[in-house]
Amino acid sequence: MDRAMKTTKRQCQLALFSALIVVICVCIGVTMNLTTIADENFDHMGLRTFCMFTVNSNILAAASMAMVIPYTMDGLRTHNYHMPRWIVVLVYMGVTSVALTFLVSLFILAPVKGFHLIFSGSRFFLHGVCPVLAVIAFCFFMSEKQLRLVDSLLSMIPVLIYAVVYYVMVMVVGEENGGWNDFYGFLTRIPPWISLSAILPLTFLIASVIRVLHNRSYMRRKTEEARFFTELFADADIRKIVAAMARSHSSAKILDIVIPSRVISLMLEYSKSDCSLEECCDIYLKEYLENSEVMSLEKLWI
Repeated sequence: MDRAMKTTKRQCQLALFSALIVVICVCIGVTMNLTTIADENFDHMGLRTFCMFTVNSNILAAASMAMVIPYTMDGLRTHNYHMPRWIVVLVYMGVTSVALTFLVSLFILAPVKGFHLIFSGSRFFLHGVCPVLAVIAFCFFMSEKQLRLVDSLLSMIPVLIYAVVYYVMVMVVGEENGGWNDFYGFLTRIPPWISLSAILPLTFLIASVIRVLHNRSYMRRKTEEARFFTELFADADIRKIVAAMARSHSSAKILDIVIPSRVISLMLEYSKSDCSLEECCDIYLKEYLENSEVMSLEKLWI
């Protein structure tokens, strides 16, 4: 049983540490932009940095990754790692956006302005480090849910929203009226319809590749999980194992009882036991309380 708990713990730790690293790196990059008043190569610094898709996409990725952290910490505490699908999809949106940022920087901006300029200073984090780390973290360490085609379509929403805002601020409002100049050159240097017809399909392609990588990691984890639980619990007495697990987890803090229902359900799924999840949870709770009462009495005597 300890092996099952260690597996869950490792999943939580990898997701937690990778999310923390992305959040910290994004904070460093954005802070560098905010504290840089003037840059001879980039005029959108200070508060104007929030006009840039680079900054907004990284903030979205960091904010969504930050939402993962409480669930991983709770998973470490309860041995019951779980993330809601809406958070997984939100992280998917952020990762797709920063992946687009990375590819545009690498293949479009860097050849024109120079690799050293595009990947130096705050741009080292926002154009390079953060996008790469976010993709790796999501595809290999956060494969809790399987992604669907509709999720890939949803991941294009941030890019579409920014495209609309960018068009309005550049073409409708205009720089002379307080809008934006065409700092990306996607509207004045080339026809807008060309930019739109190129960016959206590219975004969907990126999202599809990320979905494939993420789902492969998900299937690999599920296969390993199935093999592990089958080998360990196929012919085991689940009732006795659950009772032993409750005794090992019990303590004097009776009010802080957390039943590891996810682990128990996996044990039942890959075993031949006729025990139900409800019965196993009842066994766990009973054993936990009985053992906690014994420990409490022992402490009172001491």
